[in-house]
Amino acid sequence: MTEKENMDLTALEARVDELILTVDDLKSENSALRNQQDSLVTERATLIEKTEQARTRIESMISRLRAMETRS
Repeated sequence: MTEKENMDLTALEARVDELILTVDDLKSENSALRNQQDSLVTERATLIEKTEQARTRIESMISRLRAMETRS
């Protein structure tokens, strides 16, 4: 193997090592983003449920207020 081929091979090995590190970093980041997405989806569902409960309570209060008005 010539010196140039040896240098090319060394450069290729270094690049492959860089790519492996990049892939590992991307896998970690992807996993973190998936966890964050799951958390946000759960939080969104909770907020939707709380909003619906609040809407129901407000509608009930409005109905009671209207009923009080008609009795007066």
